[in-house]
Amino acid sequence: MPDSTLPPVEELLSIAVGALGGSDRPGQITMVKAVQKAIEDEEHLAVQAGTGTGKSLAYLVPSIRHAMESDSPVVVSTATIALQRQLVDRDLPRLAETLGKELPHEPTFAILKGRRNYLCRYKATAGWPEEEQDQLFDPREVSATGRMVQRIQEWAEETTTGDRDELVPGVNEQAWRQFSVSAKECLGAQRCPSGAECFAELAKARAGEVDVVVTNHALLAIDAMEGMAILPEHEVVIVDEAHELVDRVTSVVTDELSEAAISLAVRRVGRLIEQPIADQLLEAGEDLKALLEAAPPGRIDELPEVLGLTLALVRDSAARCLTAMGSRGADKDDPDKAGQRKAAFTALDEVHDTAVRMLEAYGHATEVDRAEVVWLDGSTDRRPATLRVAPLSVGGMLRDKLFGERTVVLTSATLALGGTFEGLAKQWGLGDPEGRSPSSGGESDSRKRGWTGIDVGSPFDHPRAGILYVAKHLPQPGRDGLPQAYLDEIAELIEAAGGRTLGLFSSMRAAKAATEALRDRLDVPLLCQGDDSTMLLVKQFAEDESTCLFGTLSLWQGVDVPGPSLRLVIIDRVPFPRPDDPLTSARQRHVVAKGGNGFMAVAANHAALLLAQGAGRLLRAQDDKGVVAVLDPRLATARYSGFLLNSLPPFWRTSDPAVVRTALKRLTS
Repeated sequence: MPDSTLPPVEELLSIAVGALGGSDRPGQITMVKAVQKAIEDEEHLAVQAGTGTGKSLAYLVPSIRHAMESDSPVVVSTATIALQRQLVDRDLPRLAETLGKELPHEPTFAILKGRRNYLCRYKATAGWPEEEQDQLFDPREVSATGRMVQRIQEWAEETTTGDRDELVPGVNEQAWRQFSVSAKECLGAQRCPSGAECFAELAKARAGEVDVVVTNHALLAIDAMEGMAILPEHEVVIVDEAHELVDRVTSVVTDELSEAAISLAVRRVGRLIEQPIADQLLEAGEDLKALLEAAPPGRIDELPEVLGLTLALVRDSAARCLTAMGSRGADKDDPDKAGQRKAAFTALDEVHDTAVRMLEAYGHATEVDRAEVVWLDGSTDRRPATLRVAPLSVGGMLRDKLFGERTVVLTSATLALGGTFEGLAKQWGLGDPEGRSPSSGGESDSRKRGWTGIDVGSPFDHPRAGILYVAKHLPQPGRDGLPQAYLDEIAELIEAAGGRTLGLFSSMRAAKAATEALRDRLDVPLLCQGDDSTMLLVKQFAEDESTCLFGTLSLWQGVDVPGPSLRLVIIDRVPFPRPDDPLTSARQRHVVAKGGNGFMAVAANHAALLLAQGAGRLLRAQDDKGVVAVLDPRLATARYSGFLLNSLPPFWRTSDPAVVRTALKRLTS
């Protein structure tokens, strides 16, 4: 029964803020009320909350209150391990201790990850299933992976959680997969000899008994879309870092096919079926390998006849292997054999179902009817040529499987692109704020009463604390690397700032080229992503005020350096997706076919999101001041510049390089 005697959410927030030594923040108060209302009204909510708002507290307080009132857990999903750890190790323990005095019991919480993230006790002790011969490493072998295997074995004797992230320093995937299984490979707690002490099952059991379950976007997607019931029954989901939801969900539902995947399936079948039947699948894999290595990488819009025949051969050969395997429940009384059979079935299913999915991606009447895109990633030194298939949109899946079943609150510092939430809302499948679905012909979706988008602002005074400088006088960026004028501009800005610069580049090639060109020219230390682990580079950058750090995508979103070590953020160009990116270009074309503006709906949204994330690196604390310098003149001159500028914080703007250099010198003097 709901408990109406619980303190109001505003009172709980005030108690929490006071106990944690904070102060009232208007944006935080607005957000906590909006989250509470959304939960009560069972309506979806998108909240843009700038850095420093205290958004974690603003959604945790009403979430905990709802969990107590409804006796139902709230799921909090994040995109990064860093935020998961912050919630579980810092925010939730402090909040639980504070609010425990005001609520029926001290709030409880747990973290839940995908099964692959937990050590499999049975696989670690019994060696099931036998791994592929070319992936076996003797722990005594003097090799990096061999030493990692030995460390995992030692850690397995003492860990109480089996959580891979608690193994520090970390290990590579090659070593870890010898001690873990996917959900599809798992024997199940009832059949596994180690089921009673399974780390993944214990984590799932803990999650079923708490008020707040912290997970990640990938597991949230698997739980919602694949019907695996990994998460406990819940009515409310909080999606933090919601700007990454579509990409994370897309990754989950993207499948791939290569000769390596087929060979793995054949090896796992091993002696379970007659050799001639397995050889047919092996030969089909070799045919696919030869075909893919000879084909140009990129999007495959029309299915070539030879590729269609080869995929059909893979499909049929895998189907024959599955038939030859017999009953999936065979050998259930022999865990070793059952494990081998489960692993073989899993690998065969993936090969067969992916081939079927790729064949079914073709045959549509018009471009509007196309639902998926297939493309080829060429081979590299570390990866064979691989076919991939992904949906053109995950909005329908999200609408039906996530938003249709529960109340969802989505929040991030960056959601309103071009000043509106509708761009991301369409990608999420939410339609317009009245609840009309994009695919329902304008009719209201009766499962929910629509959604609301609010921007609660930021505690920072952006016009006074920051300058947005667009180098309007520079040439447009080309495809031949950084122009000399860009390098000169970067050097002059860094000299004026006395170092203290984070350089965000659209590619690693550009970041390295700038580093090589400027290292000898500047009198300040210059680090480049790839010189060491990103975490150590950011630490070194933060500790030495004169140091500069150049890098690419992960730095655009993952750097939090408050204080005087960061006074200048340089962005080399508007971060549009590559024109030859198969998925992005296919999505643009699909929007155009449906009568929309593909460039604005896909490429401009992508660029606006990254620009806002990059610019957000500048102000991380109340006393921070500085400059965001965008070298690409298109931000001031192109027809879409207004949309991009409206996606950025409201910094004071200028295109005068002398004004900016003077401001930087004054800041660092």
